[in-house]
Order: sequence, then C-alpha cells, then structure tokens
Amino acid sequence: MKILFLCVANSARSQMAEGLARQIFGKDAEVLSAGSVPTTVNPYAREAMAEVGIDISGHASKSVDSIDVSTIDLVVTLCAEEVCPVVPVRVQRLHWPIADPASNDPALTPSDLRARFRAARDQIKSKIEAFAETEMFQAGTSGR
Repeated sequence: MKILFLCVANSARSQMAEGLARQIFGKDAEVLSAGSVPTTVNPYAREAMAEVGIDISGHASKSVDSIDVSTIDLVVTLCAEEVCPVVPVRVQRLHWPIADPASNDPALTPSDLRARFRAARDQIKSKIEAFAETEMFQAGTSGR
C-alpha cells in the first residue's frame, strides 16, 4: 500500500505522519508526504519526533505536484482550519483534521509550541495505529 499524507506546508503534521507511519507500518506500506504550498520542515516537528525516537532531520518539504499521484493507493489529509490540498485523481481518501501546531502568535512561548507539536504528534500516532488495525489497511497490505 502506498500512502500519501498531505497538509498545506508539508512542514509539521504531514512530516510527523510520514515518520510515524514508516515506523508503525514498516514494510507493509510505502509512505510519502507533501503539501500544496511546501516550506521547510519545522524544527519543533523534528524535536517532537526525536523525543519518540524517530529522526525526520533528513526530511524535506515537497510539493504535491512533485508526486505521481496515480501511483498512490490512499491519501490522508491532515488539515483542520485551512484548505487541504486537492488530488485530482480517483483514490481512496481519509481526512484526519489535526490543528496546525505551528503558529506565528508572539504570545506563544517555545514551551507552548513544544506542547502543541507533541499534542499533534500524539493525535496523529493514535490515528495511524488505529488505521493499521482497519480492514482497509489489512486488505491493502495482504499478499505482500
């Protein structure tokens, strides 16, 4: 099964989802992430993932336009309050609305931001673990 995680900037949620899914699914899935307006991987995302033993320091933000979506089996969008990227092909889709942990709010301290990234990471992890137990995932990985 080939899974693509999407958010807008491909800097936090989809990057964390990619790292978590690779660890949780192992060889049962090929995992990618991308965004509609890619920027750079957020340092707080790298830090939150390192706390759980997953290194995403080598990840780079990618545009959904750089992905051959015709080869994707499942698209998981992670946008909450913003407009998610659209993939114009017929593909199975899931939508997991996770609030963007990144913020330009000057009132948020580094500690606040770390807490937001940890919360998003943990929400994504729970959803990926639950998805790994579904019939959809099991059917998509059977025979491998």
